[in-house]
Amino acid sequence: MVSCDRERLRAALTDGSRLGIVGGGWIGLEIASAARKHGVEVVILEMAPQPLHAVLGDEVAALFADLHRAHGVDLRTGVTLGGIRGTASGAEVDADGDTVAVDRLLVGIGAVPDVHLAESAGITVENGVRTDARLRTSVDGVYAAGDVANADHPVLGHPLRVEHWDTAIQHGKVVAANLLGKETEHDALPYFFTDQYDLGLEYVGNPGPEGFDRVVVRGTTGGDDGGQFTAWWLRGPKVVAGMHVNDWDAIDQVRRVVGSEVDADRLADESVDLADL
Repeated sequence: MVSCDRERLRAALTDGSRLGIVGGGWIGLEIASAARKHGVEVVILEMAPQPLHAVLGDEVAALFADLHRAHGVDLRTGVTLGGIRGTASGAEVDADGDTVAVDRLLVGIGAVPDVHLAESAGITVENGVRTDARLRTSVDGVYAAGDVANADHPVLGHPLRVEHWDTAIQHGKVVAANLLGKETEHDALPYFFTDQYDLGLEYVGNPGPEGFDRVVVRGTTGGDDGGQFTAWWLRGPKVVAGMHVNDWDAIDQVRRVVGSEVDADRLADESVDLADL
């Protein structure tokens, strides 16, 4: 979100106003949290069965749904939108035949990479600018970095395009090293964090298009702050993503485990120290 949009939104978050949010992803949930702290009524309209469902799966996504509802958010899932109309006082949204009137409406449903320049130059484009693990494009001497780069990832084993400033920083280091002839691969794991109400988390990894087939949760979940736990997403024996909630000493262990093959039953056993996996 650019600064002018952020400032306009902040000015609109006045006590007693009503904010509608289309999309229950990370951006939508973070703004919902900030709005509730300023006394704003919030309704979230999400087409998936849970917020963040595709990323987190049933169990962990349900925790975020419970968290926001516990803080007074009108969270509606499995919603189909019929239309959006501007009104003199804000906007009206047709959600499954129900008219939702709000003072402000924010739409957070993802971003599309701008690949026009790459296409014009004859560079291969596939969900962004396609690169190898060294961030080289299909045209010799041309690299791509940041949100637009869909790069092979040597640890996770699949191409990956990440919309986060941390990845852009890591990409910049890799491109600089390669321009200096150091033949460096981008092997840093994708990372992001979020703060919602009293819940803080850090997430590492990415399941990719093949997804995950098991989620393991260790610790205590629930409550107004979300609890304190780690969560792990596995495909077969490989840990493809990991996350901690309110357990700030765990991030180094999360980074070490993601990308490894583990015994899933030992991972689920809380008596087994993560360092011993």
